[in-house]
Amino acid sequence: MSKFEEKLEKYVASYKEHVGGKLDEELLRKVTKGLGPSIYNRDAETVSAEKSEMERVVTNYLEKKLGLKGANLLSTVEAVIEKYGKSNRSKYRAVVYYMLCEHHGKQSVYN
Repeated sequence: MSKFEEKLEKYVASYKEHVGGKLDEELLRKVTKGLGPSIYNRDAETVSAEKSEMERVVTNYLEKKLGLKGANLLSTVEAVIEKYGKSNRSKYRAVVYYMLCEHHGKQSVYN
């Protein structure tokens, strides 16, 4: 099994354990692939619940990658972090980005 597949398997397991519900594994694969080599860096692989980190997610992912605008974007990141588990130290960036993509209905960005 490749390192990418191992990471993807870990993200699927994390989603099922902490979030539950329906998971589009193909979309999660595309989101993970879009993160490039950052998934292999332990620090870059996760998202913290700090406000500055969530603001970076808004700027670098929601605005730049998904093309979203608006004042309520930070609140959607906060809601996703809350759903994933604020006390969970391993909030994987791929899973957070996947959940945000699903929440905003922007799956077409990855087609």
